[in-house]
Amino acid sequence: MQTLSKLTILTLLLLSMTTMMSNVAIVTTVPHLKEYFANETNIEFLSRMMITFPSLSIALLAPFLGHLVYRFGKKKSAITALAFFSLLGSTGLYLESLELLLASRFFFGISVAVLMIVTTSLVGDYFSGEERHKFMGLQSAFSAIGGVFFVLGGGILADIEWRWAFGIYLIGFLLIPFALKFIKEIKRDEIQNEEGLNNKLIGIYFLAFILMLLFYIMPTQIPFLIINHFGASSTLAGAIISTAFVANAFGALAFAKLKRKLSHPNIFILSMSIIAVGFVLIGFVNDVRLFFLTSPIMGFGGGLAMTNVVAWMLSKAHHTKRIKSSGYLTSAIFLGQFSSPIFFHPFVSYFGVRDFFIFVGIMIGVTLLAFLSFKKLCSV
Repeated sequence: MQTLSKLTILTLLLLSMTTMMSNVAIVTTVPHLKEYFANETNIEFLSRMMITFPSLSIALLAPFLGHLVYRFGKKKSAITALAFFSLLGSTGLYLESLELLLASRFFFGISVAVLMIVTTSLVGDYFSGEERHKFMGLQSAFSAIGGVFFVLGGGILADIEWRWAFGIYLIGFLLIPFALKFIKEIKRDEIQNEEGLNNKLIGIYFLAFILMLLFYIMPTQIPFLIINHFGASSTLAGAIISTAFVANAFGALAFAKLKRKLSHPNIFILSMSIIAVGFVLIGFVNDVRLFFLTSPIMGFGGGLAMTNVVAWMLSKAHHTKRIKSSGYLTSAIFLGQFSSPIFFHPFVSYFGVRDFFIFVGIMIGVTLLAFLSFKKLCSV
């Protein structure tokens, strides 16, 4: 582990928090967009895309942005990304056109991609082994707790005026001085151009995609279930989703202890099983207050799974390819986020939101059982 000041570690934690809040900060605003832009065709679908549209630019550009981060430097990249994070993230405060809002969200995603590549590669630079596992649990927990304040705060602001929630993104300007002062780059003789996609990591990238495809059902679908189906306020919806973030933090912190006993593949299976249970229980909720019990189950599984996937990638990626590998992982994660509402929209339309959660939970469970049965048969 590198000798780091507490303020350098805090800065890294704060930068990680911005990537976590990038999409979910406005989840409680989305149902209000449906009302404000009621005359727009396919507004129910497009309003959900407001959350995940940044993920499209991230998924498409992250591998290329990894090369730019290497050339430009991690510190300069982070500072530039923070400025655009605030400038582009806050456009909802004043833009009147849904098309322009979506376009701004697309370009906003580029800043998020750069921040995620920088933070992931810096974790690999600063920590190794058990220390890395512990820090990644702390990092995910810190980001999740930050998400609690942003989602809950966004819900309160959205109840006052839906535009105000976009003001949360101005926090990027506050973080620039921290990045300027405390980010420390590790100088290495790195060769970033000779190797493309690492075949050893493709399976991990695929699992990251599947994880986010499924987990992002929560922020893209559950606000509609809570607000439209149960008639709850955005503040209550934000509070419910925030409990999932708290549980997400506990899941992330549990990773280091579980890793001492279980392999990365086994932790992935365990975490997906927890997510499946969470899906089914959410679907059976008939009192809005019960979401405070069911949503955290899914959140815990997601925190454990996400921390495991990133640690798994860093354990396999060569240190000279860490920026590039982080770029590909970032692409896979956000491609899953972007694809989630598109892939599952026909299922939501067919089943309805409540039954859709039950359907997905059962399908995850069946898939895991089939995989475990096949694995057992192959080992006989």
